Amino acid sequence: MLAIFEHELTMYYHSIRTYVFGAFLLVFTGIGTLMYNINASIANFEYVLSFISITFIILVPILTMRIMTEERSQKTDQLLFSLPISTTEIVIGKFLSMMIVFLIPMAIVSIYPLIFSRFGDVYLPTSYGTIIAFVFLGLALMSMGMFVSCLTESQGMAVGICIVLMLFAYYCDTLAEYVSSTTAGSVIGLAILILALALIVRFLTKSNLAGILTAAVCAAAVLIAYLFDNTILEGLLPNVMGNLSLFTRFNTFVNGVFDLTALVYFVSVIVFFLFLCVQALEKRRYNG
Repeated sequence: MLAIFEHELTMYYHSIRTYVFGAFLLVFTGIGTLMYNINASIANFEYVLSFISITFIILVPILTMRIMTEERSQKTDQLLFSLPISTTEIVIGKFLSMMIVFLIPMAIVSIYPLIFSRFGDVYLPTSYGTIIAFVFLGLALMSMGMFVSCLTESQGMAVGICIVLMLFAYYCDTLAEYVSSTTAGSVIGLAILILALALIVRFLTKSNLAGILTAAVCAAAVLIAYLFDNTILEGLLPNVMGNLSLFTRFNTFVNGVFDLTALVYFVSVIVFFLFLCVQALEKRRYNG
């Protein structure tokens, strides 16, 4: 794993994308700081982080688009799979290298509240609590982008899918307001989600039967709930979308509340998508 980590980190810092990523993050932090902390004379640095959180829509694809697609397009993934290391070590090594690339500019950003505290009253616990949440939010989104990169050998396609996924993650809570809260609307929405889940299972397992069984079990659960008490499904989909929103949980920190459950949720998302990365690579490793 250490060899993968060192190799990936070296590759990152021989690529212009890494410097674009860092520059992009620091420039937008500077713009947010100018708008809120300097021009508006607001001491809350967490507002800056809330402002720049939308940049993840661009930053995540920049950082993750090559992490696995390049290996696949250049046919070096088979060489990687021939090494005496597990797929899990490959995924973790690549993810840790990406994390370091993200943490370096964030280390610079973390100095800002200390600078502002010398010229005014800054509540440092809230500022640094929000910085911690911002880092975990970024890592969770990057694990999602890494999974997208595992699914395709085209960097352009990986970027396109990743941007769509990041947009959905950002506007998930807003979209929930427009989703039908009726029982029929929930059933339709759940049917779409079940179909998507079945397709993912089919891709990871390369088994039509596994995909069909997944869809059948989920559909049966929805049907039982509907027959038992159809009011359970009222408003279900909007509530699920709101609760799953990564950015909504991040905004809790912006509002001055250190929500430990949100950090646990971010970690859970990271673990889940890294697990999917491992499964996707295992499929390619043993099925060509």
